[in-house]
Amino acid sequence: MAGLEKSSGDAVFKFEPCVLHVQCRRLEDAQLLHSVAINSGFRNSGVTVGKKGKIIMAVRSTHCLEVPLSHKGKVLVSEEYITFLVGVANNKMGENLKRIERFSECLRSALEPDEEKRRVKGAELEEKTVYRRRRRRERERERDSTGSDDCRVVQQSDGQQSSELDCELGLFS
Repeated sequence: MAGLEKSSGDAVFKFEPCVLHVQCRRLEDAQLLHSVAINSGFRNSGVTVGKKGKIIMAVRSTHCLEVPLSHKGKVLVSEEYITFLVGVANNKMGENLKRIERFSECLRSALEPDEEKRRVKGAELEEKTVYRRRRRRERERERDSTGSDDCRVVQQSDGQQSSELDCELGLFS
């Protein structure tokens, strides 16, 4: 409150949730990431395709908070209200962390090789989404024509195998 009372301009209390931008080489990869993001609670996520074909998948949420506290040096709120805002922002931060964890788990599951899923669950898994069926058909066609699979399997340091999306993670301005 002392710092707020000393200010001569405008002060705003602001909370912004996680934002992740992923540049994908293929639209199918961006669609998979989009599905995972939406199902994980990042409802404001979307895919953008630039003029030169650059595909960007943005993982965004809607639970922001922005509240003016002072205007031209005049404090507009009480100390009790600021304490309340801190509590609301902390709750939003907790929800943000849960969504990030859920996104990470769902993405790992979506990238897990089919063989690993069957071994873990002990039975055949039925592919329910149209995307997975379409992608599997595309891979089979590519294998038939080229003899290789477009997905790469990466050997991890712990000996586990995981499939790898053809994407590059990065932050963009």
